[in-house]
Amino acid sequence: MTTVPERGWGGVKNVRLMALIDGNYDVFVTADKNLRYQQNLDGREISIIEVPFNDSAKPLPLAPEILLAIDQSLPGSYIEIEPPTSGE
Repeated sequence: MTTVPERGWGGVKNVRLMALIDGNYDVFVTADKNLRYQQNLDGREISIIEVPFNDSAKPLPLAPEILLAIDQSLPGSYIEIEPPTSGE
C-alpha cells in the first residue's frame, strides 16, 4: 500500500494519475467524489473505491467495509462506501 503523495504524485491531475496507477495497482482508494464522473473505467485494470473521508484516520472504523470492497472489486469497477450514520 502506498499513497499518492508518497509516490510523488501529489499535484498530478486525475487523467494522468489514472494512467500512472492503472496496470500498476489493483485498487485505488480515494475520497474524490467527482472521480466517477471524470473517469471512464471501461477497459481499465484498476478498481476505484470511494471512501467518505479524506482524513486517513477517519476511515479506520470503515476498515471492514473497505476490506470487503477490495475483496469484491473487479477491474474497471467503482465502489462507493457510505459514511457511517451518526448513531455508529
